[in-house]
Amino acid sequence: MKKDENKNRHYVDNKKFLEAIIEYRNARQSAEEAGEEKPRVPNFVGECLVKIANHLAYKANFVNYTFRDEMILDGIENCITYIDNFDPDKSKNPFAYFTQITYYAFLRRIEKEKKHIRLKQKYIMNMNLDDIFGQEHDMDSNTSEYLDFLKKQIDESSQIDKKHENPKQPKKRPKYLDDEQALELAKEKIEALKTIDN
Repeated sequence: MKKDENKNRHYVDNKKFLEAIIEYRNARQSAEEAGEEKPRVPNFVGECLVKIANHLAYKANFVNYTFRDEMILDGIENCITYIDNFDPDKSKNPFAYFTQITYYAFLRRIEKEKKHIRLKQKYIMNMNLDDIFGQEHDMDSNTSEYLDFLKKQIDESSQIDKKHENPKQPKKRPKYLDDEQALELAKEKIEALKTIDN
């Protein structure tokens, strides 16, 4: 019974995945040397990348986003883009490599979507909502509640925008002296030390 549980727990067989990556890498290198077109990624490798992206999307920090499908597609796209960078001589764990790529693709997609949401909220904020929903005497209680909800969302997004407006300034690099300036400065320090000793 334990073997079946372990089989289900590891949805990607890392050893087979590594072998398939090595085969693809060798085929790609031989095609480059022969001047031929780059070969397609094998179906098994593609299936593994899809499984990695799908399972990562079910983690607690990604599961509730409405744009989860876009996150998965971004993760797969980035994995295919960087598949040639995986070096089996440096690492024998392609699962970890591609999971990390997918994870950061998810974070980039979330940040993009948050920017779009902020832009939509700014657009709504600049519109006159009373004119859109009609005059106040024409509004029913549901419309009024929705209008209040929108105004609350706009206020919250403007507070978030204020936080993003003033990011921390990067530290300035120290000014490096050239050899002559350093030599002059050293001479001045030596002279100052001589006068202190006397």
